[in-house]
Amino acid sequence: MQNPYIIKPEILAPAGDMEALSAAIRFGADAVYVGGTQFSMRTSPKNFDNDALKEAADLVHKSGKKLYLTCNVLPREYQLSLLPEFLRSAEAAGVDALIVADMGVLELAKKYAQSTPVHMSTQVGIVNSESAKALYNLGASRVVLARELSFEEIGELRAKIPAELEIECFVHGAMCVSFSGRCLISEYLTGRDPNRGDCSQPCRWKYHLMEESREGNFYPVFEDDGGTYLYNSRDMCMIEHIPELVKAGISSFKIEGRAKTSYYTAVVTNAYRKALDEYFEGGLKDDYKVSELIKEEIEKISHREYNTGFYFGTSPGQTTSNGGYIRHYDLVALSEEERDFGAVITQRNKFYLGDTLDILPPSGIPFEVKALKLVNENGEEVDSTPHPMQRLELYCDRPIPAGSYLRVRRKA
Repeated sequence: MQNPYIIKPEILAPAGDMEALSAAIRFGADAVYVGGTQFSMRTSPKNFDNDALKEAADLVHKSGKKLYLTCNVLPREYQLSLLPEFLRSAEAAGVDALIVADMGVLELAKKYAQSTPVHMSTQVGIVNSESAKALYNLGASRVVLARELSFEEIGELRAKIPAELEIECFVHGAMCVSFSGRCLISEYLTGRDPNRGDCSQPCRWKYHLMEESREGNFYPVFEDDGGTYLYNSRDMCMIEHIPELVKAGISSFKIEGRAKTSYYTAVVTNAYRKALDEYFEGGLKDDYKVSELIKEEIEKISHREYNTGFYFGTSPGQTTSNGGYIRHYDLVALSEEERDFGAVITQRNKFYLGDTLDILPPSGIPFEVKALKLVNENGEEVDSTPHPMQRLELYCDRPIPAGSYLRVRRKA
């Protein structure tokens, strides 16, 4: 008998600006989550003011998708008076749900955005069915579970909560070293409050030991000569575990990364879209294996070492060997206009005439071309692209669809 909770989950993509939002839609997201210029747990992206939020909602809805707005900070008393207008404006813009982490904000949302569903953020730390049911009874339509839960725990929780209550889980991206993102290290060391969207990420810094009476004489406590990364979590990647995610009864696959680029959003959204579609089109077989093409795509973005978080039980998720990113490819351009000869492109990083370019088109099926000719805005042939955001004509052996990302593999 098939598990009654098995549905085709939503692919939920992050967007920190309009370019990333557009990429999410082009590359297969069912829904996009964004932050406003207030009350967001990510202050580094551009985020969306009221006008941009209305524009984003219109664009998403035109494509038949959904838009969720984060309101997931833990507001201090002085911020409460600003919330009613923020919530009214969000509802007026047409967002499809608010993502909330605070009980007081939940109550205010029910009062000032009555027709907008509320999703409870992972910052709430939901790890059991009683918490989920209590939030449902308070008006939440979805809970974003704590990242520390295993498949077994998620499945048990799913079976004990109302069928109408959706559950959302992170499947890809950076992981916080603290429980469900509740961290004070940044506040202690820099005065930047991570629970109000301003984390300075000290968990990613290098640390050394210094002897008290020998100022400036540092002693590395090291796993390698680059230093020690005491808190440095790996990135989560669940692309090879689609069957387990679906069978756990998860309603929405959430991709972390509102502070990341549109290219990151495009690649990861496309990979999970393709993998989920493959699994369902193949009949939900237990022995489903994600295609090599999809696994290769996940390696074409900058990332820390991958692991599977806590899904298979307790896992430190820590990498002590390095604190940096793994980069196999560089994004070099975005196709603005498809042409018979190739494309009109906008440069993002330097590349050269004769380079082999790896193209990710909106279809999601990558292909390669060779840069046969480059022509700048003055009609001059050039042999490289050294100027940021320069528009050029790229000649190659096939058209490159508008909205495609152009990449070059890094030399070893």
